[in-house]
Amino acid sequence: MSTLTPAGVEPSPTAPDPATGPRPTRRSGGGGGLGRYVVIRFLLIIPTVLILVTTVFWLMRATGDPITAAQGGRLSPEQLQERIHAAGYDRPIFVQYVEYLGNLLHGDFGTTISDNRPVTEVLTTYGAATLELAVYALIVAFAVGIPLGRIAAARRDRLPDAVLRVSAILSYATPVFFAGLLLKLVFSVSLGWFPVAGRATTGTEIQLEMLDDPTGFYLVDAIRTGDPDAVGDVLMHAVLPAVALGLLTAGVFLRLVRTNMIGTLSTEYVTAARSRGVSERRLVRKHAWRPALIPIITVIGLQIALLLSGAVLTETTFEWKGLGFQLAEYLQARDFVAVQGIVVLIAVVVAVTNFVVDVVAALIDPRVRY
Repeated sequence: MSTLTPAGVEPSPTAPDPATGPRPTRRSGGGGGLGRYVVIRFLLIIPTVLILVTTVFWLMRATGDPITAAQGGRLSPEQLQERIHAAGYDRPIFVQYVEYLGNLLHGDFGTTISDNRPVTEVLTTYGAATLELAVYALIVAFAVGIPLGRIAAARRDRLPDAVLRVSAILSYATPVFFAGLLLKLVFSVSLGWFPVAGRATTGTEIQLEMLDDPTGFYLVDAIRTGDPDAVGDVLMHAVLPAVALGLLTAGVFLRLVRTNMIGTLSTEYVTAARSRGVSERRLVRKHAWRPALIPIITVIGLQIALLLSGAVLTETTFEWKGLGFQLAEYLQARDFVAVQGIVVLIAVVVAVTNFVVDVVAALIDPRVRY
């Protein structure tokens, strides 16, 4: 039986009930808000990738057709024109652009000019090496940046905090190739602790190539061999490149954790807990730690893009045979078809990574999607 007000009107669904007390208010659109957010973010991948693909295509064509750029001066004018006509580069540029988009939709990135290999083969062969290096670098960034950020926040405006802040600035301001050269000079040349370059010794590489269906991830393949020496060899070769690239991001994580933990420790509920005698260590661990991780999650997408761009210089410095190393080789050969394919793949990886990170951030912090 419904309860009537003195005016004879049935109360609203949110009005307090005399028998049961106040009724909870319903928040409409919670799940729908998340669903719409995910769909919109997913659909934004398409124009993002299209803009990047279009920009790369027109920039590559700004210097002329790829065959003239790569083979000009090496072939006679007649041979050059024959190859240009056979590849279809003498057609209108807009027709080439539409055909290129159609090929991309079918997974065809073209064929390299310098070594006549399908670009997809280059991407699958060397992509695993770059992804492996990026994972190593992220592990270094998390292992260094997050704990040091906690220490800096806990010792705010004291000597450890000042030292760590300066170190963070230096870590992401130092060019990655310069950091790599310093690490090689100190730990490889002077101390001899780590290998100078490469992903593994020649013997280990031969051992990994003899596996059935190698994954391209040296650590995974080394574990599959069951040889501890192979696993150790792969890890020893990965230390210096991972540290050189990981420090680039560790400084960013350190400052983010420090800033957000200081902000959390200044809130009223933390002040109230401190007045009740809760120790600073418990306040940091229970109250300030998790909120400080949310900004880290939201910027991981940007850091992936930074890591992939830094991988070009890192792989060149340490002769790490990945996409970054191959990209530098193809740039020197002026093989714009290969360069275009590698850049497009990196753009797609960055766009998809940002989408995944945005979804995770929305699940953790509902304020992101409202």
